[in-house]
Amino acid sequence: QAQLVESGGGSVQAGGSLRLSCVASEYTSNFGCMGWFRQAPGKEREGVARINKEVTDYADSVKGRFTISKDNAKNTLYLEMISLKPEDTAMYYCAAARGYCLGRQISQSSYTYWGPGTQVTVSS
Repeated sequence: QAQLVESGGGSVQAGGSLRLSCVASEYTSNFGCMGWFRQAPGKEREGVARINKEVTDYADSVKGRFTISKDNAKNTLYLEMISLKPEDTAMYYCAAARGYCLGRQISQSSYTYWGPGTQVTVSS
C-alpha cells in the first residue's frame, strides 16, 4: 500500500508563491498517473494538475501559474504555484495511481492513493 505525504502549504499574500511537495513511500516511477487536487470549504474537490506518464495537464484556473513536476530520484511530486490568488485557498491533496490517468479531465476516479493534504491560504 503506497503512502503519500504532502508538505509546503502555508499562508501567503495574494501574488505570492509556494511550492508543495508530495513524498511517496515507494518509487514515483511506479506510478503512471500522479496529480494534485484541492478542496475549499463547502466546495467539491477539484483537479488542479496531473502528470500522465510525462504529459502534464492543468485546470484552466491555474494554467500559466502552477507547474507540476516529478523527481523520481527523490520519489517526490511537486506543485510550484506563483501569482497566488485568494480563490486558490484550499486543502491541497496529492494523488497517485499505478496505471495511466483516465480520460481527458483531471478526475478523482483515476487515482488509488491519496495523501492527507496540506493547507494553502492566500490572503488579499
